[in-house]
Amino acid sequence: MQTFRLYAITGEQFHPGRDLIEVMEEAILGGVDIIQLRDKSGNKQEILRKAHALRELTRKHGVTFIVNDHIDIALEADADGIHLGQDDLPLAEARKLVGNKIIGISTHAIHEALQAEKDGADYIGVGPVYATKSKVDVVDPVGVGYVREVAAQVRLPFVAIGGIKLHNVEEVLEAGATWICAISEIVGSDDVRGTCETFISKLEKRG
Repeated sequence: MQTFRLYAITGEQFHPGRDLIEVMEEAILGGVDIIQLRDKSGNKQEILRKAHALRELTRKHGVTFIVNDHIDIALEADADGIHLGQDDLPLAEARKLVGNKIIGISTHAIHEALQAEKDGADYIGVGPVYATKSKVDVVDPVGVGYVREVAAQVRLPFVAIGGIKLHNVEEVLEAGATWICAISEIVGSDDVRGTCETFISKLEKRG
């Protein structure tokens, strides 16, 4: 699996009145190199329509496209992979369905991270590092201490996620993260491209 730097997840509630594809294209132009479609409220037809549109956009720019939860939609839209939570279909079963597509797993504790590695995940999400309002069913923040644990013990690529903003990203990078995910800070920004460029500059400073 190739390495990434800046991971963006859709969050249409943070940009009312602005088109999803326009916002995500601005993110890509600012340096985002992997996009996840996450839609917890839409019906299957709506989510599939968005998936096809994002697949077209990401192909245009050579960016990796991931679908959250919906394996059937990921397959129908020919996404590059799926992202699953701890309560979703077990990784081994998902692998039977998606073959060699990317599978990411959300983790909130070191035993979950180590299990995901053992089970064959391609990458893991590590978080939520800070408090976040991007999800309704979010777990309590794990803090940068968990980022340090994963950096020290897990060989899988991992993306730090949850409440990460421009003002606190350095703390996450210092804890060992090399791959950052932001949602509201990116898609809710008045200058999506500029915000992504600033994230990228901070990532580059850390080497």
